[in-house]
Amino acid sequence: MLLINQTKRFLLSAGLVFFCLAFSPVLFAQVYSNREVGKKNEAAIDSIKNSTYPYILPIWGKKATEKGFDLPYSAGLGINTFSQKSALEINNLYVGFNNGPQYNLDQVIRFNSAESQATALNIRPDIWLLPFLNIYGILAFSKPTTNINFGIWIPDTSNVWREITSYSTKAKFNATTMGFGMTPTIGIAGGWLALDMNVTWTDIDALDKPAFSFIFGPRLGKSFKFKKPEQNIAIWVGGFRVKYSNATNGSLPLSEFLPSDGSAGSKIDAGLQKVADGQMQVDQWWDGLTPAQQNNPVNIAKHETANKALTTAGNFLNAADGALSTVGSSTVQYSLDKQVKNMWNFIVGSQFQLNKHWMLRAEYGFLGSRTQFTGGLQYRFGL
Repeated sequence: MLLINQTKRFLLSAGLVFFCLAFSPVLFAQVYSNREVGKKNEAAIDSIKNSTYPYILPIWGKKATEKGFDLPYSAGLGINTFSQKSALEINNLYVGFNNGPQYNLDQVIRFNSAESQATALNIRPDIWLLPFLNIYGILAFSKPTTNINFGIWIPDTSNVWREITSYSTKAKFNATTMGFGMTPTIGIAGGWLALDMNVTWTDIDALDKPAFSFIFGPRLGKSFKFKKPEQNIAIWVGGFRVKYSNATNGSLPLSEFLPSDGSAGSKIDAGLQKVADGQMQVDQWWDGLTPAQQNNPVNIAKHETANKALTTAGNFLNAADGALSTVGSSTVQYSLDKQVKNMWNFIVGSQFQLNKHWMLRAEYGFLGSRTQFTGGLQYRFGL
């Protein structure tokens, strides 16, 4: 095959799986400052206003209480699970060996589909710094996978590109994410508006540096009380937007990605033969043109495009063949650009508050090219 039998596992494992790492677990403040309103809540309003706020945080907590805001406990610790599936787009793929030249493979490798999946466990400490501002930290451990389908394309004698073969595969990794965020929030007539945002860095050995991401999640919700004091359920709707660094670079040992049957050398030889056959066909087509046809800008463009693709393929395979001769010490370098197919999706969620100490939460995201689910338990206490 032209390029990929030998490099198939490398391209998928070394490059593409890292997209799912950018989708760091996102968790906004699970509680909010709520202001009681209405005649039926007059007793509760008076009780809040007349109470003494005993904690240091949040700043201005006493003043907010005097104005009738029912504040949550100022500190919390949450444990959450997060899972997601998202479509990806991949461009500007370069691959090289042993720190030598990297070859642009955009033309000869075309991705039919790329989908990341991830499950994560997230630990999230937080404090209410102000009555309307929650800040938090993120520590997450995830198991991302990437499902890829891609094809190998070469030009024929008329310079028409055709797919000569395609592959589907799946790669798995472990990753660690750290970050921090904040959630400005306000109570509105028994409901609330929260504007969650966080930044994270996800680390994996095969990356040159941790992957950076920024997540923004606006939510609008309302709470409904039960008969028991402090017990309620909140329901919300909102959006989820993810943005992360486009460029991914890394280096991996060649030995980790060779076929287990020892066929790498023969497959590279077969690929080089395909390149030679393709070059011969292109040369025969060109030589068969009249001088006037060879001066035609359309034919010139076709000839140059075919030669460029076949030269890239040949250089790449020769470099792979050379690296294979010293496989024990050889490495593979790569770089690529990535982006999520749709930055936004829609979310709905709910939280059950057993009391002011314990809360259970679930949230589901859908629409666009991404689906996700978050579930968690939180314990709160005063500082």
